Amino acid sequence: MSPEDFEAAVSDALLLIPDKAARAMDNVAIFIEDDYTPQPGDDPGMVLLGLYEGVPLTERGSWWDAGSLPDRITIFRQPILDICSSRQDVIDEVAITVIHEIAHHFGIGDDRLHELGWG
Repeated sequence: MSPEDFEAAVSDALLLIPDKAARAMDNVAIFIEDDYTPQPGDDPGMVLLGLYEGVPLTERGSWWDAGSLPDRITIFRQPILDICSSRQDVIDEVAITVIHEIAHHFGIGDDRLHELGWG
């Protein structure tokens, strides 16, 4: 899948977010990168499909708004392509990953996401 088609899949996945939830998203930017580079202390073999970096809405206090940078959601293209065997698999996995990372923005943890089938 070309980078342009992958970007379109991410855009389409964002359209799956219910309007009420999309309107509630606050100060969050979404990026696409080719791959995750493990950080110091990470397992060097770590593979991530997506990453949420920021302060979930459930943890923000009155202090948060003063000069805070946007939360960042990154979707990693190559790991998704590596685990998928078809174009439809990529589209489905991108949707799952986008929704999973946006759920973190709303304060939903990995355990709950796995229970809900978005792990």
